[in-house]
Amino acid sequence: MVELDRNLFLFLNSHNSPFWDGVMSFISGKIEWAPLYLFVIWLFWRNYRGKVWIPILIAVLGLLLSDQISVLIKNFVQRPRPSRDPTLTGLVHIVNNYRGGIYGFVSSHAANTFAFAALSASILKNKWYYTFIFIWAVVVSYSRIYLGVHFPGDVLCGALLGLVTGYGLYFGFRGILNRNIVQGLE
Repeated sequence: MVELDRNLFLFLNSHNSPFWDGVMSFISGKIEWAPLYLFVIWLFWRNYRGKVWIPILIAVLGLLLSDQISVLIKNFVQRPRPSRDPTLTGLVHIVNNYRGGIYGFVSSHAANTFAFAALSASILKNKWYYTFIFIWAVVVSYSRIYLGVHFPGDVLCGALLGLVTGYGLYFGFRGILNRNIVQGLE
């Protein structure tokens, strides 16, 4: 499995160009997505009005949980990132000399984007938004492989962690969310 993960990484990471270096660096950024988060807050407000703090609080909780759990897993497993793996020296395409932290399993970017996608899509219940937000999560997650800081397995397991966190929180708080939508519409 480790060899397959490594070979798939080398294949995906080797397909690069100066244009895509810039695009993937942007996509992988955090602050660059502030307009998306503001748009989602607006969508929450549109659906919840005076109770908008409820889905916002749940979304923040989802991001905090997925992020902190992914960091705990990284520190427990201690699998080096491809950009830091001495056996891959000279084989990894690294963009702007960005190498990330020491450990990469699981990807926090993947965990966080998939947690946010699962949670916000479940709360908003809109098929267009659902499609868009999951494509966004996949693209952000792939950017981490492109940039040389995660193996595909890091990303896949991070995405699974995010999905479990996002859907778990949604189903855990579904009663509160549904009750407040109905009350807000009365």
